[in-house]
Amino acid sequence: MKKIVLTASVVSALILNASAQSTVSMVRTAPKTTFGIHGGVNFFNITGKSADGGDVSNDVVTGFSGGVNAEIPLGAGAYLQPGVDFTRKGAENGNNKVTLNYIDIPVTFIYKPILGRGNLVLGAGPYVGIGVGGKSKFSNSGNTAAIEQDVVFTNDYNTNTPSVPQFSKLDAGANFLAGYEFANKVSLNLKAQLGLKKINPETNNSNDETSLKNTGFGLSVGYRF
Repeated sequence: MKKIVLTASVVSALILNASAQSTVSMVRTAPKTTFGIHGGVNFFNITGKSADGGDVSNDVVTGFSGGVNAEIPLGAGAYLQPGVDFTRKGAENGNNKVTLNYIDIPVTFIYKPILGRGNLVLGAGPYVGIGVGGKSKFSNSGNTAAIEQDVVFTNDYNTNTPSVPQFSKLDAGANFLAGYEFANKVSLNLKAQLGLKKINPETNNSNDETSLKNTGFGLSVGYRF
């Protein structure tokens, strides 16, 4: 009888120990909130309509972006990724070039299915951008020096300074993301941004059909801590 009780006690202890180890293992491997950094090159343009309603034709400018984000697990491979980025946008048209600097605040819904030894990364979500500076540069074809001006961010167009480049303070739209995260937490990403809010300030001219928006894409390298 004593042997039976002793054997039962040993078996129970082993079961409880295995259960405890399994619980610890589950806790250790459960997804948790992580933080990341990223940076890379981007290619932006300003598209839309001119004052007479015609299509705006510009060329892309090369810029850069970088920032930080958090990745909050939602379950089943899904995450919520809020972040703060510095993004240089703009456009070029002949001898005119405009660069616009924004602090972007994206909130991206991420899905990360396992692929190979890492994870495929797919995401989409809204962003809000706050203009923090920029330059307008005009270069003559001759030997005269280029004319450079600071961009002014304003909600209402100032008719007293028509020669000064003016843009709305706020930008907003949608972000899209596709990439791959390796097992060492390094990731390569292709990002696209579609501006949905006009970046030109409002005017009192009812015939003015100007509607300018930021649009672009970029490549970045990231790392998660």
